[in-house]
Amino acid sequence: MKSSEIRELSNQELLERIDNEKTALVRMRLNHAISPLDNPQKIKESRKTIARLMTEMRKREISKKTK
Repeated sequence: MKSSEIRELSNQELLERIDNEKTALVRMRLNHAISPLDNPQKIKESRKTIARLMTEMRKREISKKTK
């Protein structure tokens, strides 16, 4: 997910995406522990996507406080 796409999301959509990505990450980790994933880089991509989403949420919180 690109940063420009993330900025277009509303706060509620951001929270939903964070929850969905976190649950998907947990599932991928469990599946990878049982049997190796076809592409283990998906775990890394998922972690980065979660970080991007959380960074945007934090950025919005800070800008809201300064206004």
